Amino acid sequence: MINETARFETITWEKKGEIGLLTFNRPERYNAISYQLMDEVATVLDSLKYDTDYRVLVLTGAGKAFCSGTDLKEQRQFEGNIKERAPQIFDSQKRLSDLIVRFRQIPQPVIAAVNGVAAGGGMCFALASDVRIAGPNTRFIASFVNVGLSGGELGASYFLPRLVGMSRASELLLTGREVLAEEALQIGLVSRLTGEGEVLPAAFEIANLMLEKSALGLKMTKEILNTTLEHDLEASLQVENRSQVLCVLSGTFEDAIKRFENRKNKK
Repeated sequence: MINETARFETITWEKKGEIGLLTFNRPERYNAISYQLMDEVATVLDSLKYDTDYRVLVLTGAGKAFCSGTDLKEQRQFEGNIKERAPQIFDSQKRLSDLIVRFRQIPQPVIAAVNGVAAGGGMCFALASDVRIAGPNTRFIASFVNVGLSGGELGASYFLPRLVGMSRASELLLTGREVLAEEALQIGLVSRLTGEGEVLPAAFEIANLMLEKSALGLKMTKEILNTTLEHDLEASLQVENRSQVLCVLSGTFEDAIKRFENRKNKK
């Protein structure tokens, strides 16, 4: 069980009755995923797996973003002889993909209150949630192919076709284009679109509706939904992990990051 006064540096954790509120809390980096953030989120999810005090989990981001994906500054550690770092790269990829499995394994329904950008791994956190709600400024970006990686990453190739259909999923993963809030609602990527500043209250409204149901009913419903999704997420993740590492080792990821930073510096 997580101590209610537990201190984290990259997330905040609050108990709201039987609802847990997990907030990505790196607003200065648009809540980018650092190694510390991975570890702190894993701590919360591992605790929730057997914690009956919490019946629903709400996920959101501090500031103007939900989560902008992997922290590219940390990825600079892979400069140099990148092939010698293959084991380290794979370990990092595995740690991150294990979070996706944890989101599905916990018995609590997960509601993603998506405010602002949800890109890369941040989009995948939303995809791995049970319910997604968007604010008016929400943008989803499956950005992997934009930075020299494959479009299959962190369960994206597993969840996205099941949510929006294979044709739309293929387009989004192959182009890396952004999906604005209105389109996200239209194609079924989110179930509700709220007004400005209303995404978190809407998430709690849905969470409270869930709390009216039995604890076992909620738990078993999520378990059944997982089972009927063919339950091959981990196999999909293994294929994705291999492709991502191969892309990194080929140098396309490093080259794309340098181009991205050069463009950013020129602005």
